[in-house]
Amino acid sequence: VGSEPRDGITPISHQDIAMNTTTSLSLFLLSLATATSSFSIDANGGTGGDQRTATACNRRSFLSTSSSVIAGAGTAALFQPASPALAKTPEAGKKAPDFELPNSRGDGTTTSLADLTRGGRWTVLYFYPGAFTKGCTLEARNFQQDIDQYRKLNAQIVGVSVDSPEKNAQFCSSEGLDFYMLSDDGGEISKAYGTALRVPGIGTFSNRQTYLIDPNGNLQYVFTDVESRVARHSEEVLEKLKELA
Repeated sequence: VGSEPRDGITPISHQDIAMNTTTSLSLFLLSLATATSSFSIDANGGTGGDQRTATACNRRSFLSTSSSVIAGAGTAALFQPASPALAKTPEAGKKAPDFELPNSRGDGTTTSLADLTRGGRWTVLYFYPGAFTKGCTLEARNFQQDIDQYRKLNAQIVGVSVDSPEKNAQFCSSEGLDFYMLSDDGGEISKAYGTALRVPGIGTFSNRQTYLIDPNGNLQYVFTDVESRVARHSEEVLEKLKELA
């Protein structure tokens, strides 16, 4: 986080983002190593388009892959923004990056930023690395636990990950969530929000970051140090919303 707040908005330094993203993906990879769900590997380090090579990976193959990558590249080189030009976090106080993504409602529909702001509500747009992993499950459960408090503040919760709509739907159903998720296949919207991270040899994921968007579609606050504060993140989001709403 930067040195001095400006107009109630805390600046964010690139050093902090780098440190937080490294922590986030380190813990996420450990979580993936113990997960039973499969994911896809792209030999070129990407997730979208014709380059994708879908390969089911069990725990043993994942551990073998990640260990060799870490040994060959080192921690600093392992976690990379998807593109230096696209990794910059959007500036608070300006319009949030536009999007339209498939949602987890199970009816084949999409949700756009315009859809979210049409009802005159605040939006808690939170990016997470992967459904069913330990940290992401805890984060979602805490948002669900506090859902009534968000509604009293005229706010809605929407998650974003690179997971498929089907996997996100299963996650929402399994956890009994009263909010839905968006599927950022290929990570393009994650890039626009400065949260996309590429793990060479494994793929692109969304770093754990949360964005508060006002009813006019303006980005008002960004939480970047979420991984180390997952257990109390929802409480902190509520506190900030009370200040801003």
